[in-house]
Amino acid sequence: MSVDKLQGLKESVQLELHEGLLPFWQTQVIDYQNGGFIGRMASDRSIDRRAVKGLILNTRLLWTYSAIYRYAREDSFKTLARRAFDYLVDKFIDPEFGGAYWFLDAQGTPVDVKKRIYGQAFFIYALAEFYRMTEEKHALDLACRLYEVIEGNALDRNYGGYFETFERNWSVTEELRLSPVDMNEKKSMNTHLHLLEAYTNLYRVWKTKQLEQKIVDLLKLFLGHIINQQTWHFHLFFDEQWTPKSERISFGHDIEGSWLLVEAATVIQAELLARVRDVSLDMARRVLKEGVDRDGGLLYEADPSGIIDADKHWWPQAEAVVGFLHAYQLSGDEGFIRAAIKTWSFIEKHIIDKKNGDWFWRVSKERKPYKDDPKVSEWKSAYHSCRACLEIIDRIDQITATEKVEM
Repeated sequence: MSVDKLQGLKESVQLELHEGLLPFWQTQVIDYQNGGFIGRMASDRSIDRRAVKGLILNTRLLWTYSAIYRYAREDSFKTLARRAFDYLVDKFIDPEFGGAYWFLDAQGTPVDVKKRIYGQAFFIYALAEFYRMTEEKHALDLACRLYEVIEGNALDRNYGGYFETFERNWSVTEELRLSPVDMNEKKSMNTHLHLLEAYTNLYRVWKTKQLEQKIVDLLKLFLGHIINQQTWHFHLFFDEQWTPKSERISFGHDIEGSWLLVEAATVIQAELLARVRDVSLDMARRVLKEGVDRDGGLLYEADPSGIIDADKHWWPQAEAVVGFLHAYQLSGDEGFIRAAIKTWSFIEKHIIDKKNGDWFWRVSKERKPYKDDPKVSEWKSAYHSCRACLEIIDRIDQITATEKVEM
């Protein structure tokens, strides 16, 4: 594999980031009527002015604008990050019970006040990135308060890990799901993965022994309960005592988790780093073997019987390119570089919306986009695509700086 091919991948990713993704997210999502950012945009770029404004969309925008400013040093992204930060602090924070609301209406009034730990995690993740950009103590203080709220209310002191969802006042609730497609169970892989991601970013700016131990505890949960040691896939949902409740396989989460786990263990220099690296490679190999279609696209879901959803969603494609490059960095196996290049080629050909900007939510097994899927929504933001571009660029720089890869 020549260095030229990696440089070609880097140049293609840079082009998409600077001429595709960033112009879209710079100009198309600001809500000049009600403040903050729009809640929903259709695939044809028509805006639903009545749509709810979600915690996940807004925290992911804050993270993205902050991270892009740190990469590009363009003042416009600092301005957008400030807009996202101010709106989140003014509108989403619960001044009475702590934590952040899940949904606001278009005017900024809370309409879903449940406290979902997944959402609190993304708020911490974004605030830590904003602090890395600004060094404003207020942002770090808020991230630390959210951390303390999670630890004080959501930690399972009997069986470990964190419960999914609470009422506004942090009392128990019966409706636990993040979305209608999720199972109504007390614990999930998804929440724990993004809590690990958030705590890792917080640790970069707030290095305490307690936080370090929380990250170690989360890594041990992944190694002991969340990763299926026979299949090297994540279990997705659990009861309180960590009994798996689903046999579904999410290839996107598997490959995303494979690099996020190593990132967490590396940032804290955990003693179990070597074990985490080994598991990460096992997961990446299994995704490459079972989840990648012949066209390079990553399939969405499977179960023990085989593929159950052959659609190709935007975010697993983004995570696959990062995850395969990361797996190459761990193993030196050039098959992972070929896989990364092929998946990026699939993104270029079938996921990037060359007419209306940004990326399609998903395409069918015939590679046709679903026109009813939104372009921006409470779940569709800039985070996976823009973060993938930043990670790909950085990882290729790391690879080419330390070695010359030859076929």
